[in-house]
Amino acid sequence: MQKRSHRVLGVLMVLAIFLGLLAGCAPAPAAAPAAGEAEAPTAEASAEEMSGEAVTLTVATVNNPDMQVMESLTEEFEAAYPSISLEWVVLPENELRGRVTTDTATGAGSFDVVTVGTFEVPIWGGNGWIESIDALMADNADHVQADYDIDDLLPAIRSGLSNEGELYALPFYGESSFTMYNKRMFDEAGLEMPEQPTWEQIQEFACQLHDPENDQYGIVLRGLPGWGQVMAPLTTVVNTYGGDWFDMEWMPQLDSPEWNEAVTFYATLMQECGAPGVSGIGFTEALALMSQGQAAMWVDATVAAGFLAGSDAGEDISHALAPVGPVAKGNGWLWAWSLAIPSTSEHKAEALQFISWATSKDYIELVAIVHGWAGVPPGTRVSTYERQEYLDAAPFAELTLKSMLNADPTDSTRDPVPYTGVQFVAIPEFQGIGTDVSQFIADALAGNITVEEALEKGQQLTLEAMEDAGYR
Repeated sequence: MQKRSHRVLGVLMVLAIFLGLLAGCAPAPAAAPAAGEAEAPTAEASAEEMSGEAVTLTVATVNNPDMQVMESLTEEFEAAYPSISLEWVVLPENELRGRVTTDTATGAGSFDVVTVGTFEVPIWGGNGWIESIDALMADNADHVQADYDIDDLLPAIRSGLSNEGELYALPFYGESSFTMYNKRMFDEAGLEMPEQPTWEQIQEFACQLHDPENDQYGIVLRGLPGWGQVMAPLTTVVNTYGGDWFDMEWMPQLDSPEWNEAVTFYATLMQECGAPGVSGIGFTEALALMSQGQAAMWVDATVAAGFLAGSDAGEDISHALAPVGPVAKGNGWLWAWSLAIPSTSEHKAEALQFISWATSKDYIELVAIVHGWAGVPPGTRVSTYERQEYLDAAPFAELTLKSMLNADPTDSTRDPVPYTGVQFVAIPEFQGIGTDVSQFIADALAGNITVEEALEKGQQLTLEAMEDAGYR
């Protein structure tokens, strides 16, 4: 097992470097110590803090609307903590993943705070790449936001950010996935969305509402390459069609009839009744089309509901559960964009001060004052869903919570599998596998190759990766 863990770690580091190069990240400065070459800074107070000097934290985050709000509130944080300044690196999702993975895996030490998700946190915590939040809070109680109340975090989200019971990141927002639709378009067409639609119904609705000559598309879905882009919603479709990534012997299943049926359905839906240019559509592009009233439906992250509420189409948007296929499970994912502290940071105590501020009840109150209750980060705290102000302002709140509670990363497929995860496989190799397979899928969605060709290539690539990593 030790030999295998070393091989897994080595594979991930190679993949991390490769992904970082693809994302255009610059090489690490020569002076930065590689992991293991120098002793990591301790969680004790830094020299700057002890001397009263100002500390600058470098924060890497994704360019999602909630994170942009966080960046916009920099002055409020710096006013409350004048000895700490924030410097932001805000990147598109795919680029953020590549750059942060490379930096963290190699110990380059470019960042004091990184934005990571439910996939990375348990793995990176186990590898020692990010700090234990439990340990930091115990050692630096005076750098934790007052009345933080860690027991208020939603249990499923807290569990997903833990390794062997130890918390390694604080959730900034949590989400599942569900269906967002333009009720005005539905009403005008005499259509009614059920609370629990099937994918077959979604296809029928999309094709009835598709009117590209008037810039109205029946549906918008992700097609942009990336394990966290197209592969996230597509994997939930595969789940509900009875498919899975691996059988109990870690044999890839991409060449199965279930995968073929699911991907063929997804491709046909997008090609015949969806927004054009599907292979260039990620979360941000889909959000823009839905916000502008150009798409009748969108199946994606529940967090988007808050963004849509304040958009041009906001008054027309309604919500339903994520669609199901022949199998009524694995249709809604579970995810949390979260803030973690790399083990290489020289300012761990100050970084803890920032991330505990940005994920606190106080921060939620601040966002509510500035942007309204519908715009607060969702899906992290029990108390948020006990606030009547939030429930009144966010008609999607109860369905979001229901979707999150329904999502079960330990039971998301028809057949038994050796992994956890709904829209991802919780093994280090999946980041590289999912990204590579997504390139073939995007080609199939664009019509450049057939679904069969895409899945055959994906099957072979995944099998080779699993053999190289010692799973088979």
